[in-house]
Amino acid sequence: MASILLHVLPALIYLGLALAWRLRGDNNSPQHVMAARMGLALALVIHGGTLFADVGGADGPPRFGFSIALSMTLWLAMVFYWIEGWFARIENLQAVAMPVAAVAALLPLFFPGQHVLQNAGTLAFRLHFVVAMLAYSLLTLAAFHAFMMAVAERQLRSGQISRAVRSLPPLLTLENLLFRLLGVGFILLTATVFSGVFFSEELFGKPVTFSHKIVFALASWVVFGTLLFGRAVWGWRGRKALRLTLAGILLLFLAYIGTRFVLEIVLHRAA
Repeated sequence: MASILLHVLPALIYLGLALAWRLRGDNNSPQHVMAARMGLALALVIHGGTLFADVGGADGPPRFGFSIALSMTLWLAMVFYWIEGWFARIENLQAVAMPVAAVAALLPLFFPGQHVLQNAGTLAFRLHFVVAMLAYSLLTLAAFHAFMMAVAERQLRSGQISRAVRSLPPLLTLENLLFRLLGVGFILLTATVFSGVFFSEELFGKPVTFSHKIVFALASWVVFGTLLFGRAVWGWRGRKALRLTLAGILLLFLAYIGTRFVLEIVLHRAA
């Protein structure tokens, strides 16, 4: 019962904060903003503690299935948003992202991970794991920004602008944040992919095999690298940047979360 409550509570806080922000619209005083930040911090602490318990494997070795991976990715993304919120007014973006985080917080209840993490006790694996999850979360946020920018651009062209889009920061602000996320995320993804390829035996206890997971991860790395190179050399932006960002995150999700989903849900296999 306690475990169920720890999953449900952060989800309810995320949803409550998102709803409160939407109902107030632009009528948010500094006190309301501070209260929302504190509420989000509380949700993040509970969500993070629940994830730690889920991965920690109190009754056995650490486990990490697709639902926990997705939940942790959204948790880290919301942590980044919470930090970014102290420097920029992105509360409306947070309000859009929080319902997704609420769903992610509940997923491990219904799909508990069965995949046992090998070599989880080694320092090398822990570092690899942390860097990989940070890369996932930052690039997921970048994809979320790309999607919101695509929606905003389409509505601006049509002249029919919804309240949600009107409440977003300016497109230039979103674009600058998008490429900051992509830059840092790409550095972390580079460390993740190449440490996994060249130090596989130290990290996982076995030589590297070029499975579909490695292929999708490398393809994602190429897409993000191409986008950042094109941005630096030719000033790529707009639709091209948005499409490449979404393509890159799709490939990255297929590399692990998609693979684990197929194994656990479709094929009912733990490994």
